[in-house]
Amino acid sequence: MQKNPFEDAYYKQRPKEKSYDVRGEYFRDQTAIIHSMPFRRLKHKTQVFFAPNNDHVCTRIEHVMHVASIAATICKGLNKANPDMWDLDAELAYAIGLSHDLGHAPFGHAGESALSEMLPVGTVFMHELNGLRVVDKLANEGRGLNLTYAVRDGVICHNGESFEQEIFPDTDERDLNSIVDRSHNPLTYEGCIVRFADKVAYLGRDIEDAVIAGFIKDSDVPKKLRSELGHSNGQIINRLVKDVIQTSCESGSIKFSDERHELILSLKNFNYNVIYNHKEIIRYKKFGVNIIRGC
Repeated sequence: MQKNPFEDAYYKQRPKEKSYDVRGEYFRDQTAIIHSMPFRRLKHKTQVFFAPNNDHVCTRIEHVMHVASIAATICKGLNKANPDMWDLDAELAYAIGLSHDLGHAPFGHAGESALSEMLPVGTVFMHELNGLRVVDKLANEGRGLNLTYAVRDGVICHNGESFEQEIFPDTDERDLNSIVDRSHNPLTYEGCIVRFADKVAYLGRDIEDAVIAGFIKDSDVPKKLRSELGHSNGQIINRLVKDVIQTSCESGSIKFSDERHELILSLKNFNYNVIYNHKEIIRYKKFGVNIIRGC
């Protein structure tokens, strides 16, 4: 049985003790997150495309819902596929998914870059670190959301920039406020799953949105990627989720197969070269940067 490094009580501790609640610890976290002001603000925060006037183009709030759903699905799939190896908490994964991007700046990664320019030399703005600041200190009029350690750990360690093939939880007991970079893995398998779900959620969806927005055509996507990963966002999600479940049951880690991981890296490179660096996206990014600089 693959177990998280620490006992459940360690992961369920909160900054401030709460009385018993019928919902359970992680479902309780979910409700705290979705009723919070930082979560509501995600509906107007950029995923890739700035201020879309098409309701079918993804914003940040839709992205986190996708991540939460995919992460919970992977947990349930692993539990069912190999109950002797896995006993994952889908509610924990869902809560981490909902909250993982609460610290994102306005205008997506362009906003992160603009904020980094305002910080001391050698310091960069990281939305993961800001996410912990949001849930601990800024939300709820400065009182924080008082989330469990496991969810807070998943937020600060979700590392949206990593594309590793395989991941295990870290095993070091740590103060989350001491984390200052992206070098740490989550302390739970559920947090590791959210890291994978993040990529599964946005790689295909960003292509779908780029087509809807008229930036690219379906035929621009390399034939190998379309034939092996899928022609739609739904197909891409389905094939990658199944791959993670099958491969992780064989490895005892959270892992993509060699073949799928290679395709993921190819898809990432396509998205960066053709979508994220599209001349219109770059133009929009400049608008966002100028707004932040002018604040």
